Amino acid sequence: MNIDEGLFRTIGCTPLIPLRRLFKQAPFTVFGKLEMMNPGGSIKDRTALNMIREAIKRGDLRENSVVIESSSGNLGISLALICRYLGLRFICVVDPRTTQAHKAIIRSFGGEINLVTEKDELTGEFLPARIQRVNELLHHIPNSYWTNQYGNADNYLAHELTTMPEIANMLGKVDYLFCGVSSCGTIRGCMEYIRNNNLHTKIVAVDAKGSILFGGKRGSRQFPGLGAGIVPALYRPDVADMVIHVTDMECVLGCRDLVHHESIMAGASSGGVIAAIQRMVASIPDGSVCVAILPDRGDRYTDTIYDDTWVEREIGIRDTDPQDHES
Repeated sequence: MNIDEGLFRTIGCTPLIPLRRLFKQAPFTVFGKLEMMNPGGSIKDRTALNMIREAIKRGDLRENSVVIESSSGNLGISLALICRYLGLRFICVVDPRTTQAHKAIIRSFGGEINLVTEKDELTGEFLPARIQRVNELLHHIPNSYWTNQYGNADNYLAHELTTMPEIANMLGKVDYLFCGVSSCGTIRGCMEYIRNNNLHTKIVAVDAKGSILFGGKRGSRQFPGLGAGIVPALYRPDVADMVIHVTDMECVLGCRDLVHHESIMAGASSGGVIAAIQRMVASIPDGSVCVAILPDRGDRYTDTIYDDTWVEREIGIRDTDPQDHES
């Protein structure tokens, strides 16, 4: 199973572009890292590629293996893409918050959807229930293997080895890195690179209001891929220099701002990252160089973030005119 050929060679090396129109009044520069340009449409291509590659090297994955993972959507797509090429069976455990678009794309690559419909009784969260389902499948399916994005070091190593080096090599000095958090793979990997190379980059973790990461109070969240209902093993309390919690409304408005001013149609967590920068405009020193990691494409959210009827019904706002929310 050769994982260093074909489409896999296009994963990573995503563009960094200045967001000059969105932050035209700011005395600093913001660059967007367009992870949507990966072939699977998100930053999770990096994670999936590294986890599968290293599992093959260790002998944990063979030609008759069945790959299983719990995912809110994007990692499921990335693993389905990779497993399709390698001829491996893939089962993705999801919950009702996963969009129809994500599930359709996973199926188009031959991935199987296993839906968890009931939340974990103890926590009231879907994620523990999804992990329980994964363990049940591992018990019943021969030759099955869990990539385990929540505790697999190969998750964060993907970003220590590729994501942050790309940013640093292209820009040199980076004063602020804004990164959404969930499994903590991206932020942990970037942090490891920054500290191992003695960079002076301040890391801003963008977390969802309602997430329990960083001591947050548990609450409801509309969007998958930002925040967590359990603390993953990859989390470290010192992974960020500061934390900003964003609401569902801010994620929507951030996405609308991004597509209106920059013609970048990105997913919910990208909107949260933009909202976090907007909130910090007054405190970021003049001349600073900021990087916003924009994790995925927005066309998977046309029934939610970019649907005015859905936004009014589920988020409770009618006015999503970006001109009212410029920085």
